[in-house]
Parts: sequence; C-alpha cells; structure tokens
Amino acid sequence: MSTSAHVPAESNAEKRVGTRSDGTVIDRLVEANRKYAAGFQDPGMDARPVLHVAVVACMDARLDLHDALGLELGDCHTIRNAGGVVTDDVIRSLTISQRALGTRSVILVHHTTCGLESLTEDFRVELEDEVGQRPSWAVEAFRDVDQDVRQSMQRVRTSPFLPHTDDVRGFVFDVTTGLLREIDPVT
Repeated sequence: MSTSAHVPAESNAEKRVGTRSDGTVIDRLVEANRKYAAGFQDPGMDARPVLHVAVVACMDARLDLHDALGLELGDCHTIRNAGGVVTDDVIRSLTISQRALGTRSVILVHHTTCGLESLTEDFRVELEDEVGQRPSWAVEAFRDVDQDVRQSMQRVRTSPFLPHTDDVRGFVFDVTTGLLREIDPVT
C-alpha cells in the first residue's frame, strides 16, 4: 500500500467520463450517464435485433464487440460471461432471444489469452475453503481455446430449446491483431 501524497493523473477512462479521480467508479459511471441522458433521444427501436443474430462472447474488457464486428445499436443481442462459455444461463438467454425476439443466427466469440486458460476447477475448491461453501457453478476453465469454441458450438447446436441451430459459427478473436479466426466445428 502506498502512503504517498502523490495523486495519479486522470486515466483515459476518467477523462472520457469527464470527472476527477475522486468518488467511486460507480459515481463516475452514474455521472457519465447523466451527461449521456442529457442528449439522449429515444431511437424508437424494438427489442428484436435488426440482424436477427445473437453474439455470445467473453466479458474481457479488451473486446469491443460492436466495433470489431461492425455492429450498430439494435443490430444484435449480446450475451457475455467469463470465457464466452455456453452455460445453462446462456442457453436460457439464447432461447428467449430466438423464441421470443426473433434471432436465428448465433456467433460465438472467444479470444486469445483468456483468463480462463490460467484457472482450473480447483478454483471452486479454493472458494469453498475461503467462504465455507462450494459454488454450484462450474468454472468452465480450458487449455485449448479452439476446442472450447467447438464445445460451445456443440452445446448450442444440440440444445433442445433452440429452434434455430443451423447458423451457429464460432471464432477466436486475436486481442493483439483484432482479427477473427473461424473455428471448424468438427476438427
């Protein structure tokens, strides 16, 4: 812990939000929302994505999905979690997306240097040791990102709840180049 009286310069994020470095991060986000809302005009959009596509991706802060995929507001449903793994909750969201809101295509986006590559299921045991209760969820750690994309594609394609499984494609986003690399589902 530093005891220096030196106050660090504003970060780029703080400059974007337009506040000083005092206050909590959430305070800064709420202030940014006030500024956003001041000029906001209801675009009159429906909740149904214009492109009828759902994007399932990792929550990694380095992935700007809309920019990387050329998407605009209203184009897609975006479902994110640690690793971009197709879990029961992702299937729940995709089922609602397809059955209630008209999506027909699913694109899965994992990425290079994912944090889940450095974890194991032992993480759950460590949590149990620390808090006295083992989580009910799986970590879904992996060593081979390509194989994990294949597994996620298979989970989508075989879900009995999803009526549209013919247009499911999986990719690995390279965080150093910004390029997508498509994964063959059967290799």
